[in-house]
Amino acid sequence: MKHPSHFARVTPDKVAYRMARSGEVMTYAELDARSNRNAHALRALGVGQGGTVALLFENRLDFLALAWACQRSGIFYTAINTNLTAAETAYIVGDCEATVAIVSDTFAPCLDALAAACPGARFFVCGGAAPLARDWNALAAAQPATPVADEAAGADLLYSSGTTGRPKGIVRRFARQPIDTVIPALMTSLCETMGRMGPDTVLVSPAPLYHAAPLRFTMMTAMLGGTALVTEKFDAEEVLQQIETWGVTHGQFVPTHFVRMLKLPEKTRARYGHDSLRVVYHAAAPCPRDVKAAMIAWWGPILLEYYASSEANGVTLSTSQEWQRFPGTVGRSLTGPIVIADEAGNELPRGEIGAVYFDSGVQFEYRNDPEKTAAAYLRPGCATFGDIGHVNDEGFLFLADRKSYMIISGGVNIYPQETEDLLVSHPDVEDVAVFGVPNEEMGEEVKAVVQLRPGVEGTPETAQEIIAWCRARLSHYKVPRSVDFRSELPRTPTGKLLKRLLREPYWAGPSS
Repeated sequence: MKHPSHFARVTPDKVAYRMARSGEVMTYAELDARSNRNAHALRALGVGQGGTVALLFENRLDFLALAWACQRSGIFYTAINTNLTAAETAYIVGDCEATVAIVSDTFAPCLDALAAACPGARFFVCGGAAPLARDWNALAAAQPATPVADEAAGADLLYSSGTTGRPKGIVRRFARQPIDTVIPALMTSLCETMGRMGPDTVLVSPAPLYHAAPLRFTMMTAMLGGTALVTEKFDAEEVLQQIETWGVTHGQFVPTHFVRMLKLPEKTRARYGHDSLRVVYHAAAPCPRDVKAAMIAWWGPILLEYYASSEANGVTLSTSQEWQRFPGTVGRSLTGPIVIADEAGNELPRGEIGAVYFDSGVQFEYRNDPEKTAAAYLRPGCATFGDIGHVNDEGFLFLADRKSYMIISGGVNIYPQETEDLLVSHPDVEDVAVFGVPNEEMGEEVKAVVQLRPGVEGTPETAQEIIAWCRARLSHYKVPRSVDFRSELPRTPTGKLLKRLLREPYWAGPSS
């Protein structure tokens, strides 16, 4: 494991990053020079070791040069979701206590509003026309291309996607460490040990870099001397073409990517080769069993599924062979024992469903939210992401759902994931969400909200057909009592379903 500055010395002309559509590249020598100039610019603005910088960028090389500047100068960098409103963006900039915020020229029109809402941060625009006082490129260009005198490892300080509420930041404490330090350390196991990534790696990352996995895998590729292919925006056929064109060896996907690629016509899928692929990672959301089985049949037993989160206190890993042995598992822990506990905090035996905790010894806290932090811990060093599941006798973890989405109907616990996994395999269903809605007699009942494939009409007859189809394949209490239709379901770009946005209106009651 090396820092990209090492590869700038030994393989300066090798491509570190390539944009998939435009073909724009950044070599290791260019990455080294640009990250150094950016680091000097941040120091000139008073951002020292342990400081925080906020970055608002779509996928582009400018973002990566800034992220590496922070990484080599001991600065925390908060990458902000580009789909947030100005108010939500301002909340994160303020909450992470950034003293400098840099946005791409795409977001320049909202700069004045952001600056007004965040008086504690200085705002700059990277790219395009900008007033000199806010022109990041002009500031950085005037700086030396040599390292800052006080180099140290920085790290990402990311906020959750807010699938169950307001985004929450994961606090990191600064400790001066060499710039080749991997933070979080578990990425070494995922990339170098399990994924066999190295200088010959060509990684494709089709998701936004403001999310933890795409960002960290793309950064790790450069620490191993490989080349990362960064997509401007995911397109199922384009990614298949890119795999063949660039000889992609590793991919980092989410189940939604798999679903969309599998729904391409067979002739389209057969048009592109994928023999170069050696390892395909996937995470971020549970993968329906039929979808994963189809991907293994198509690409071979090269899928590595992991379960982790931005908290970085635990991770599981499942090879394709292990998944075929235990279909539905997300693997065994790489970071200490898994503990399953009931709502009272009592540990449960193997096979019983409860809250999933990692007893890894790792401590984390949510920024400015001591109550949420305390609620995450069963005891010091043993914390949960908020998911429900069980562990089998061999130690393999199976997830049921988020704790907040468990349905209690007539005293029976129902976990929506199983119903969702079945429904997504229905020939007319493009996407689906299952959750509980009020029922006067039972407390809650099972509701399905469905996005149909193009050309299928969402009629009452279609709803009844879907319910009957489920009834023939599921226990009766897991079958949706009703089905509603939406033109599109809200998902983050990494495939996480924003179920709360669908669920909340059913619980809001009549408007006044």
